[in-house]
Amino acid sequence: MSMRTPLGRVRGLGSAKEGTGHFWMQRVTGVANLFLMTFFVFLVIRLSSGTYADVVAAFGNPLVGLVMGLVVVSATVHMRLGMQIVIEDYLHGAARFVAIIANTFFSVVVAFACLFAIIRLSLGA
Repeated sequence: MSMRTPLGRVRGLGSAKEGTGHFWMQRVTGVANLFLMTFFVFLVIRLSSGTYADVVAAFGNPLVGLVMGLVVVSATVHMRLGMQIVIEDYLHGAARFVAIIANTFFSVVVAFACLFAIIRLSLGA
């Protein structure tokens, strides 16, 4: 017999009220990364023997720039969620709080740096 209320069972939320969303976001970004990273690997292989001008030309294509932006966003969100789980499992107290904030800031900085580089390459810089 469940101790949960009918409303709690319908909403599917745990005690922190976000576990299910976190779980699904990690799974969705994982599946997205499967396809996006495949594109990324093929692009890197294709451009590996090229010059800087070839890379700029490839990123000049709006579709390539868009997909690479999606790669960065999906990968950094997935990275942040995965590290958050590790932090929550192994750290306690103030260290946990500081580590989660640092993890979020690090993920945002990595994402912005990568997106900035992609935009610069897409604009031909």
